[in-house]
Amino acid sequence: MNLGYKKYKPFQPIALPDRTWPDKTITKAPVWCSVDMRDGNQALVNPMNLEQKLEFFQMLCQIGFKEIEVGFPSASETEYEILRALIDQDLIPSDVTVQVLVQAREHLIRKTFEAIDGAKNVIVHFYNSTSTLQRKVVFNTDMQGVIDIAVEGARLIHRLTEEMTAHNDINIRYEYSPESFSGTEMDNAVLICDRVLEELGATPENKVIINLPNTVEMSTPNTYADQIEYCCRNMKHRDAAIISLHPHNDRGTATAATELGVMAGADRVEGTLFGNGERTGNSDIMNLAMNLYSQGVDPELDFSHMNHIREVYERCTELKVHPRHPYAGQLVFTAFSGSHQDAINKGVNFMQKEKSPYWEVPYLPIDPADLGRQYEPIIRINSQSGKGGAAFVMHQSFGYVLPKAMHPEFGKLVKKACDQRGREISPDEVFQIFQEEYLDVSEPYNLLTYKIFEEDGGSGQVIVDFEGNVRHHHVTKAISGKGNGPIDAFFNAIGEIGLNNYQFVSYSEHAISTGANSQAVSYIQLRHDGETLFGVGVDSNISVASIKGIICAINRNLKRNGEEES
Repeated sequence: MNLGYKKYKPFQPIALPDRTWPDKTITKAPVWCSVDMRDGNQALVNPMNLEQKLEFFQMLCQIGFKEIEVGFPSASETEYEILRALIDQDLIPSDVTVQVLVQAREHLIRKTFEAIDGAKNVIVHFYNSTSTLQRKVVFNTDMQGVIDIAVEGARLIHRLTEEMTAHNDINIRYEYSPESFSGTEMDNAVLICDRVLEELGATPENKVIINLPNTVEMSTPNTYADQIEYCCRNMKHRDAAIISLHPHNDRGTATAATELGVMAGADRVEGTLFGNGERTGNSDIMNLAMNLYSQGVDPELDFSHMNHIREVYERCTELKVHPRHPYAGQLVFTAFSGSHQDAINKGVNFMQKEKSPYWEVPYLPIDPADLGRQYEPIIRINSQSGKGGAAFVMHQSFGYVLPKAMHPEFGKLVKKACDQRGREISPDEVFQIFQEEYLDVSEPYNLLTYKIFEEDGGSGQVIVDFEGNVRHHHVTKAISGKGNGPIDAFFNAIGEIGLNNYQFVSYSEHAISTGANSQAVSYIQLRHDGETLFGVGVDSNISVASIKGIICAINRNLKRNGEEES
């Protein structure tokens, strides 16, 4: 990019050598405040209409938000009417506080108080910009001028609150944001917050929310955490304040900045679902909450119906959740990579075997079922998939437990199909490959009739007899043989028609259904001229299933080598 980078000034961190936040851990959820309906809504190409906002509000309540910023009622008539609809139609639950945003300007503050009349629980959130750059470029004033704006706004809000509560049963709380906090000198940020707290009469029993927004993300997350800890240490009235965060995502690190900010002393977090918001968006509350969940901390929000939440969000905002979005994306619980598929498969089997009370599956930080996604395929198949992926799909979707030695053979067939089609293939397509390759193989040898019975061989031995008819192309041949079991007897029988160059290696079997219609599947591994191959047989009789598996393996070998044996 040529030398364009030289026009940017590096952000200067504050000196905080004795910072304590790096040694902290988050052990409880902060207070969550959704700003989807204000900050998120104003960032939409087509802002939500009344119907959409009401649906979105109800969904936020169902998730468990107790503080919801519903709009900027002094900014537009639409915002005003939406707040009035919530109040007049009694749509705000008694345990939910609605929050309204307003600039620290007299006529806007008065309009805001008109909008909240009749509500039960309200946070009046006022702000003015305080950063060095805004003071120089936008307001052309000094820090004292900015402090005066905030103090005058606080004074008016306090007076209007007293007037309203004198004749209304309304609980009004306050929130102040030094907008562009992250670009403000920290001593100035501390000073203006303390002055606002004093003007509002904040006490430890009647706290005011001090929101310290990363309005524009300007530095690495650790620097933001230093700023938060500095303010928490140096505010004279820290015990009368609830420290809140409102990070944006300009550098793509809003989640990290928020988590470090909470470690640095913040009590509350403002953000949106899936990070929607101006420019690159806000901090993603869903992401933050689920990060806590994955660490064994109750997030106090319910995302157990993630697909529904995503569907409402996408419909109301006309935005799409990225398929790789943490926790919520369609593909985040899906593995295409062969090594990942194998590890997930082993993890699932381990948990079933050990009956572990903890979630211990590689590559899956949480159980998809916790988000209501247990019916979605975890493993999907494309050209990058390994030998274990196809076997996992056959097991999970269709009940076939392929022996491990068979995985490379079947995996190679599935990979070839993916390469030929140039795309992902579905579980049904995987089964179709299995059926065509193993279950529907009836040439050149086809078992027409059979009879298996036992006879006494003397000295306590049992001899198994096999008798049957095999069709080879259009010729039917009678075969018979004796052995120490059905498989041995059948091998001796087919030796009569020249199929005597096959050595039995191994077999495994299991049921693939239950009840009266139970079927057994048998996997037979044979060796022929130094090569091994598999056959599969399915029948209600396990002995017959094994015999069908042997014929399948022989037919597949002849087909593969283009040979005929007689």
